[in-house]
Amino acid sequence: MMQSSQQTQSFMRRLGLVLMLPAALVGAIAFPTQMQQNAQAQTPGDGRALTVRSDVQEANSKTGVVTARGNVQMYYPSRQIQATAAQAQYFSKERRIVLTGNVYVLQQGNSLRGETITYLIDEGRFVALPQGNRQVESIYLVSDPSAPTQPAAPVTAPPVNPKPAFKTPNSPSTTPRR
Repeated sequence: MMQSSQQTQSFMRRLGLVLMLPAALVGAIAFPTQMQQNAQAQTPGDGRALTVRSDVQEANSKTGVVTARGNVQMYYPSRQIQATAAQAQYFSKERRIVLTGNVYVLQQGNSLRGETITYLIDEGRFVALPQGNRQVESIYLVSDPSAPTQPAAPVTAPPVNPKPAFKTPNSPSTTPRR
């Protein structure tokens, strides 16, 4: 009977830790190590919070690394960033976010796709790497006041003839060569 009570307490402790983990993640992300001294409570609507949703999340308070895995969705309203990936890691000491696995980032209408994309928070800079033998893709909205308002008609190449017409060969000269 005593063993069952201990098992129940152990289960409840683990359950409590699992339920507290999302709060620890948000705390670790919202309050980077360098800024914890002056940190104030943040709400998701105040623009400074970074929201991460995923299947699994874990935080290591010793290393300052927060990892989210599985169907990761990241929202960073103060930088107008939305992203999806298989995994995201926030390195609070270095102030960088590393997204891996079919990453898609959207910021102010511009988009970036790659296998691994690192966001350097203090620099506001993305570094994208492709999967082996592939490329990264970025799409930027370019402001051009002189551009026409209607998109130009697509340029079409002339059709390719799969069986080119062959010319009749010139017949060899009938006069002997000297």
